[in-house]
Amino acid sequence: MATLEAARLNAARLFALEAAQLAANTRGQNVVVLDLTGISPVTDFFVLVTGTSPRQMRSVCDELRELGQTRGFSALSRSGYDGENWILVDFVDVVVHLFSHEARLFYDLDALWGDAPRLAWEAQAK
Repeated sequence: MATLEAARLNAARLFALEAAQLAANTRGQNVVVLDLTGISPVTDFFVLVTGTSPRQMRSVCDELRELGQTRGFSALSRSGYDGENWILVDFVDVVVHLFSHEARLFYDLDALWGDAPRLAWEAQAK
């Protein structure tokens, strides 16, 4: 059982890192991956991204959903897609938050989950 859990957690970690790289490659800014393992009972990783426009945020969302399907992480739900401030994509073990600049500052998930370790995705996802 522990081996299956470790494999699931490793796959989720790798997907979070790939999602961060994809977001950065599609003009996402200030991309952060938070490791919530043992901190949150809901998910293991957050990927936080600041978008440049609502259209760009929707494009990143669409590409993330495609990436998830190819990696065995189909999106359970998506929220805020038609809005302009915050799109959430729930892959269960990984939750991606796409924010406008103003929403990122207002909700400040970086500080709210400040006790979560940040993963160095630039070096690891390549």
